[in-house]
Amino acid sequence: MLTTGGRTIDTTLEDEDTRSLAVVADASKAAAFTSFVASTNDALYRSAHLLSGNHHRAEELVQQTYERVWRRWDWATVDDPAGYAWRTLFNLRIDGWRRTRREVLTAQTEGAPIAGAEAAVAERDRITRAVAALPPKQRRAVVLRYLLDMSEADTAETLGVARGTVKSNASRGLSALRRALGEEPTYE
Repeated sequence: MLTTGGRTIDTTLEDEDTRSLAVVADASKAAAFTSFVASTNDALYRSAHLLSGNHHRAEELVQQTYERVWRRWDWATVDDPAGYAWRTLFNLRIDGWRRTRREVLTAQTEGAPIAGAEAAVAERDRITRAVAALPPKQRRAVVLRYLLDMSEADTAETLGVARGTVKSNASRGLSALRRALGEEPTYE
């Protein structure tokens, strides 16, 4: 009951309806966000791991990304929540690069050849370390263009740079990877 200007208005039903609508809206929002997390978690984690080169840092990046997306969920769902999440992830990683400037990479010890499935893991580790050793701009361009299979335009938009910058950073990054992995390009 609400009394204003000498009149009494029964607001009980409105308040209950409003509260139940708010609960339904929050539940709907939470369900949509949960579905979004389930559909994007693996890809975001893989990208974060490739960008950071560290399992624990990748988990932190993904967690921070989802936290920021949740806070802006209503705005993010207007256009493309996955795009908003990708951009947030990359911005968080860039912020981390700016804070640390240089990452210390540990050298891989050379050992005896490994056979079977372990060889595939060793090769993947060798490639991951080579990608992690790239300068940040080249690493971002290579990860987005070739590991996440984004177009040049999408990569440029995600990084906030021109397409030519994406092309040059990706080209330099691939050349550096070839040198690091001991693979020379073949020209026909």
